[in-house]
Amino acid sequence: MNITYEKTSQEENCTKQEMEFSALYRLQHWVRALSIVVLIATGFYIAVPIITPVPSAEPTNFMYALFRSWHIIFGFVLISVILLKSYLFLFGKKHQEERKALKDVFDIKIWIQQIGYYLLICKHPKLSGIYNPMQFLAYVGFYIMVFGLITTGLILYIHVYHESLGGFLYEPMRSIEVMLGGLAFVRQLHHVLMWGVILFILGHVYMAVYNAIFGKEGTIDAIFSGMKWHKKH
Repeated sequence: MNITYEKTSQEENCTKQEMEFSALYRLQHWVRALSIVVLIATGFYIAVPIITPVPSAEPTNFMYALFRSWHIIFGFVLISVILLKSYLFLFGKKHQEERKALKDVFDIKIWIQQIGYYLLICKHPKLSGIYNPMQFLAYVGFYIMVFGLITTGLILYIHVYHESLGGFLYEPMRSIEVMLGGLAFVRQLHHVLMWGVILFILGHVYMAVYNAIFGKEGTIDAIFSGMKWHKKH
């Protein structure tokens, strides 16, 4: 019993719990995750309607319009949280640890150690921020795809809604549409970017579980509680 107690105390003394993600960061993360899931589900239906509405004598059962309306609603929710997250990353005082991660992207030694960690042949490197260089570049790619989805989505939006916001965005979005080669290509690009986001999500979940198992720092818990365990140096 004494040996077990001493070992546990030693482990506790070697680690400390620190705030990894703020409450606002965690909120926007889960709102963003929900929005993406809804957008993927409704987007698949809009592309290929696989559900037939219940037969009705009243011409009011517009299932396709219902799916499209939810797609648009959550599209604007996603735009909101993406703009919020971008602001927090660039200017948020509590998010400077995210910005510090850029430094490691240019450190070849960190890259080698990080790849070795994923291959289970060396320990996790000491990072400047909360992301390793592979994570940082993956997130950069993710946001490029999301901003591409937002842009192509707004182009498709203005061709259905011509008043209010649609009317305001019509001319600038039409100019981008022309630069991209037309509406048909915009629609295809929207679908391709969606598949890119799906692949990112699969990799993101896999790596989160991987780091939670091998890192033993409460990686997954941190996105719920905000707290993560770090080894004392």
